Amino acid sequence: MASPSPDLRLAALRRFAIAITVLNVLGHTVLGFEQSWIQPLAALATAYALEILLELVDAHATGRPTQLAPDLRCLVDFLLPAHITGLAVSMLIYTNDRVMPTVFAAAVGVASKWVLRAPAGGGTRHFLNPSNVGITLTLLLFPWVGIAPPYQFTENLGGVGDWLLPGIVVVTGSFLNVRLTRKLPLILGWLGGFVLQAVIRSWLADVPLVPALTPMTGLAFVLFTYYMVTDPGTTPSAPWAQAAFGLAVAAMYGLLMTVHVVFGLFFGLTLVCVARGLGMYALAHLAARERGAAPVSASRPIVARITSP
Repeated sequence: MASPSPDLRLAALRRFAIAITVLNVLGHTVLGFEQSWIQPLAALATAYALEILLELVDAHATGRPTQLAPDLRCLVDFLLPAHITGLAVSMLIYTNDRVMPTVFAAAVGVASKWVLRAPAGGGTRHFLNPSNVGITLTLLLFPWVGIAPPYQFTENLGGVGDWLLPGIVVVTGSFLNVRLTRKLPLILGWLGGFVLQAVIRSWLADVPLVPALTPMTGLAFVLFTYYMVTDPGTTPSAPWAQAAFGLAVAAMYGLLMTVHVVFGLFFGLTLVCVARGLGMYALAHLAARERGAAPVSASRPIVARITSP
């Protein structure tokens, strides 16, 4: 399975941005999101402003033309990752009536793509899932911040609506990840690994199997599966590597649950992304030693479209 082309990645970004925008609008008007309207608006303003600022700084430092072309469509495409990051963090964390933790999460997510980069293909690329790392650091640094309650996605629905909305997410997410991002092996590895860790925990730690599998029935888990763990910019391209990545996230989640660490989905994904980034550094160092040259510096700016939410 080949890596998706830039055109396919851009098409995936556009569809992802539309989907998360529709979900947020419906969430705040119909579904029952607990956050106020100021949360997504503040997160979007922060993400847009920081993305543009860092693009201008990088363009000046490298002497390249900025991607902030006067063409409105090009500008919109450039801001798609920031748009997704801002809406994702504001939708998935709950900060009561405080806005600054949401702003912080959006800023960390956007900045991580420019600052934390590993050697790859003669240049560098970011290795941390932006939305996920923003959420992770916010949860760690602000202990009173929590994850948005899972029930908020279907709080005001009932009957067929409880099944219809998850069904729509599964169908649209499947199309996005099978046809555009080509992350089906990762999804299968993640789902298979999640079931496996539940079985192992039930066997070794006397954890009831049904409660261990229950998270899979929630819309929050479905969203994480199709729109978070499959981030094309920070996950492998080869099918076997995708499956291994998904298995690793599930295994890390199971380990965190065993030692009673909450928010295991987000922390587990962050830890696996960090491990992958360290692996990229190690491989680049070994390759440089074989060539008798210095390894690529992760701080070197790279001229490339950012295609990760």
